[in-house]
Amino acid sequence: MNTSTPIRGLGITAGLDPGVARDLAVRSAQLGYHSLWSNDEPASPGLEMLAHFAAAAPQLELGVGVLPIDRHQPAHIAAEINRLGLDPARLWLGVGSGQLRAPIDIMRRAVAELRDGLPDRTRIVVAAMRPRMCHLGGGIADGVLLNWMPPAQAAEARDWVQQGATEAGRPTPIVAAYVRVAIGPDSPQRLQAEEHKYRNINEAHQQHFNAMNVSLGSIGVAAATRTEALNKLAPYHAVLDLPIARLVAGSDPTALDTAAAAAAP
Repeated sequence: MNTSTPIRGLGITAGLDPGVARDLAVRSAQLGYHSLWSNDEPASPGLEMLAHFAAAAPQLELGVGVLPIDRHQPAHIAAEINRLGLDPARLWLGVGSGQLRAPIDIMRRAVAELRDGLPDRTRIVVAAMRPRMCHLGGGIADGVLLNWMPPAQAAEARDWVQQGATEAGRPTPIVAAYVRVAIGPDSPQRLQAEEHKYRNINEAHQQHFNAMNVSLGSIGVAAATRTEALNKLAPYHAVLDLPIARLVAGSDPTALDTAAAAAAP
């Protein structure tokens, strides 16, 4: 997917007002984004957010990143995609291990069950941060979604994905990553606050940040202007097939639009 023209997704936090979500989808298509992604929260289902996006901008590819397997059984995921009328051909279905203590075998089975329950054209994306899950994603998925990594660590993770694909005798899947983007004069503070929250969200994230051994505030993009944002996004494009600008902008429509425009490809 690497080309001379940057290909970039846009990511938001689930729970937007449906009208705001639809307006953002239209705007994302106008701004030239490749795809629009939502995470998933217990009170704000990611697939329902995608349905709002799809209604407003049917030309966009859509991604959910990700549905934790400890909360979403494969059969239920397939039923929800069907209920919401999501087009499998435009869907990037992200799944992750959530709070599972021994996730590798469970994730392998979950992906196999999803393959059985969904149309062949559905693209399954595995969320990964550390070597074993990256390796698994390379062996079984259509995409691997990285999270909270500077470019150097993302390049290393890409190597782990490629190793898994090579050992499985299959092409390397798309390597994507959420890249947090904050725009405005207080962007460094907002980005650091977001990172601090994730550094302590659970044991898996704590282990991930400890293994990387990077200072707080060194991951993602904090910028005052579009030019600065694009310059800081460029190193991610050098190591990823699909950087996804995950906006740190709350739910205010004006702030979302400003950040989306600043990070547009």
